[in-house]
Amino acid sequence: MNNKNATNGRKKIQNWDFDHIGSSRELLFEKLATSIKGLSDEEAGRRLQEYGLNEPAKKKKRTVLIQILSKFVNPLVIVLLVIAAFSIFFGEKIEALLVILMAIMSVFLSFIQEYRAGREAEKLSEMVRATATVYRDGQAHEVKIREIVPGDIVDLFAGDMIPADLRIISCKDLFINQASLTGESFPIEKISAPIQYKGSSPSELTNIAFMGSSVVSGTGLGIVVKTGIATQFGELSRRLAGIAVETGFDKGIRKFTWLMIRLMLVLVVVIFLINALTKHNFVQAFIFSLAVAVGLTPEMLPMLVAVNLSKGAIAMSKKQVIVKRLSSIQNFGAMDVLCTDKTGTLTLDKIVLEKYCDVVRKEDESVLELAYLNSFYQTGLKNILDKAVLRCVPPSVPPGAGSRPNPCDGGEKPPAKQYKKIDEVPFDFSRKIMSVVVETDDARHRIISKGAPEEIFKRCSRYELEGETVDMEQLVLTDLKTEFDYLSSEGFRVLAVAYKDFEKKKEAYSKDDEEALILKGYIAFLDPPKPTARRTIEMLRRLGIEFKVLTGDNELVTRKICSDVGIDVKGLVTGDTIEKTSDDELTKLAKRSSVFARLSPLQKERVIHALHRNNHTVGYLGDGINDALALKAADVGISVNNAVDIAKESADIILLKKSLMVLEDGVIEGRKTFGNILKYIKMGASSNFGNMISMTGASLFLPFLPMLPIQILLNNFLYDASQIAIPSDEVDEEYVLKERPWNIDYIKKFIMFIGPISSIFDFITFGVLLWIFRAGQPLFNTGWFLESLCTQTLVIHIIRTGKIPFIESKPSQFLIFTSIYIVTIGLFIPFTPLGKHFGFVQPPPGYFLALIIIIIAYLFMVHFVKSWFIKKYGYE
Repeated sequence: MNNKNATNGRKKIQNWDFDHIGSSRELLFEKLATSIKGLSDEEAGRRLQEYGLNEPAKKKKRTVLIQILSKFVNPLVIVLLVIAAFSIFFGEKIEALLVILMAIMSVFLSFIQEYRAGREAEKLSEMVRATATVYRDGQAHEVKIREIVPGDIVDLFAGDMIPADLRIISCKDLFINQASLTGESFPIEKISAPIQYKGSSPSELTNIAFMGSSVVSGTGLGIVVKTGIATQFGELSRRLAGIAVETGFDKGIRKFTWLMIRLMLVLVVVIFLINALTKHNFVQAFIFSLAVAVGLTPEMLPMLVAVNLSKGAIAMSKKQVIVKRLSSIQNFGAMDVLCTDKTGTLTLDKIVLEKYCDVVRKEDESVLELAYLNSFYQTGLKNILDKAVLRCVPPSVPPGAGSRPNPCDGGEKPPAKQYKKIDEVPFDFSRKIMSVVVETDDARHRIISKGAPEEIFKRCSRYELEGETVDMEQLVLTDLKTEFDYLSSEGFRVLAVAYKDFEKKKEAYSKDDEEALILKGYIAFLDPPKPTARRTIEMLRRLGIEFKVLTGDNELVTRKICSDVGIDVKGLVTGDTIEKTSDDELTKLAKRSSVFARLSPLQKERVIHALHRNNHTVGYLGDGINDALALKAADVGISVNNAVDIAKESADIILLKKSLMVLEDGVIEGRKTFGNILKYIKMGASSNFGNMISMTGASLFLPFLPMLPIQILLNNFLYDASQIAIPSDEVDEEYVLKERPWNIDYIKKFIMFIGPISSIFDFITFGVLLWIFRAGQPLFNTGWFLESLCTQTLVIHIIRTGKIPFIESKPSQFLIFTSIYIVTIGLFIPFTPLGKHFGFVQPPPGYFLALIIIIIAYLFMVHFVKSWFIKKYGYE
């Protein structure tokens, strides 16, 4: 094809419609300007430039300036900016400057920390880019999915994500899960023949594999017809790109924010009316009310949330953990149930083939030979069991090879006898069997099946023992199952091997040919428990996390492994039981059971949903095709770098090192993050509530303003500056031992009990100033400013812990520094020339003695009430 025609062909590619599904393979190659050998690297590069990266629509990466500006679109920051605008309008420029500085401080600190976390995540994410097998110049290459172009020829295996919209041009028992597009629970079989499309549903396009779906079983070859946002998935992603998913954590923050804003609006109006009516200066009352509004706004909350979450993400990135979504860190902390697959999680994921035996457990190399042929000739996804089989030297060793004391000491080698492969029947999760058909020396076709023993048993009519085949009866079946159960109870993962020779040859074979088989024997694998598994499970238990096993393995192996690692098997439920159980019954079963065996992917998902109905925050750790649905359903989906594509895509968190010990770090980071955010919320909300009471009371009985607007703003600015150190603070060890979900009712109770204490000591301060020191407005304003700043700044050291501050629980050095620094600045301001600009006067020396007594008494009172509150309502 000349260059002009090729260019015209490329321009038409992304504009194809569903009429093309009726085209033959040759016509498709012509239309897409490609061939069975694929594109050349040069042509692929040109098409990449023309059509762009093969990525679905996503939130456009914003410039630094846009990211900063977006931080101002927050209810709390907007409140500050509105107040600043009013201050400018009334000529109060210094007040406006202070308010704007507070808004800028909140915005920039949150931006800087989030930006750092994003950069760290991007660096690590480059290490887990998904790839696809693509033919270029006739050679198979692993190509990044984002670099695939129209006209590429893509190889498909079980576990692969479909990298673009593909027209299937050849396949074998290819089943695709396209639930992400159609919502269908069950996989759809795909074909390669042209079809006539008359419907409107994507599920009717049986020769098209859509981007975003995944291969459940079988193999196939597809030609890329659409990429990026031109795909069906791309169109869907375009609609979803602007939609933000709100987690439980986000909802909690939003509810608290609006609770404080509503409370602020009500009380600010009340304070304005009181001052306007009693002091008859409406402008002064309005400006005072604006200043009070700033004082009651928890404007540092967005910054503290962003800094805490980003700090946790950065800490995890240093431990080789990618946090794909910041809020998942808090979900880690709230998690109270962790579900996991068994293989590679509780075990080393270093499976070794330990036994190959006949039906009475006597070693038999002919069983190994059949198993080896099955694993060697399959073209689908070779799982860890196949790889263990292929590490064994085939029994038929060429002459002169010497003795083989252990046939599994070698690496992967081809069979000594050369067989001709005829066909294969890929594995799927319903039949749990994989079969190949080979041609033997005497030109017969032989099907060799390997899979779950209970499924193989169903398809066998005879068994082989010492070269003789015997009809299988019910009694014999019971005996065979006993032998298999014995191996399972010893902790072996057991597969059965069976075969059948065909009298009449066929061109193609299917799962219907897996009948009347001859049971040959068993192969038994050992995947030893991880040395750290028992310690990890004990650690999770200490953290208040219940450990549940959701595995596709049989109950005997699962029970043995659970026993080895210290899991108390409280009720073992199998997939057969779950299949017959309603959702309500499963909810009850999930509550009292800790181990679930022989589960299909859909059954794993059902168990996760059942745990949700029991009000649990659920994490799931898995790396296989059968884990994808559970990873999506869980509150926190955790996968590993060497997981299949669909598992990594479904996860919220990816471990670059497959170690259980990092889970402890994740849980603790999550709980620390939430703990430090809650410190600010409890302290800020209770202090603000107390200030509301104090402001209202003072406005009622004083003939002047209790504090000038500019003094309120300065107080709030200094107080906010002292809270910057909260993310660096330590969290009590006892605090991280329990999950911490959002509890807005607890926060409300805390506000109601702790808030009025500050008002009590404010009123004591008022009395001291008015009756002992006979204070006029300047001294009264100065005295209350100092008391308010000191008590608000120092009370964090009481609220931050459920223990005795400093003695049983020490704050971070940075928090101590900021507290001392801000209090020192506040105390010195009245004695500097700057003090006059803010309306301060120098208090008499005796006032400072009274101030020290008031502060100490206040802090002791807060501690005692806090201790009582914790005994009554617990410590959140």
